[in-house]
Amino acid sequence: MALHQVLAALADNTRRDILQTLRKGKISSGDLAKSLGMTPQALSYHLARLKQAGLIYETRQKNFIYYELDLSVLDEAVLWINDLKGGTPHETEQ
Repeated sequence: MALHQVLAALADNTRRDILQTLRKGKISSGDLAKSLGMTPQALSYHLARLKQAGLIYETRQKNFIYYELDLSVLDEAVLWINDLKGGTPHETEQ
């Protein structure tokens, strides 16, 4: 995924709240909407942005869609931020 998509997805408070909720594990879209106090339509918009950024993935089981975190894409963002800062924390301590 493109770094700008990841950063744009993380820039929104609602999407960060969704990611925090998903840290607890796999959850259905209906349960996720309830836990966040959102309408399914509003949640769907934010989930689409998070999926485009590669931060979450969905699995379908019968009539339900479940969402889970996929934070492997954050490695690129962390590397970029460390490079912007002038190196990894270990390198800057020396």
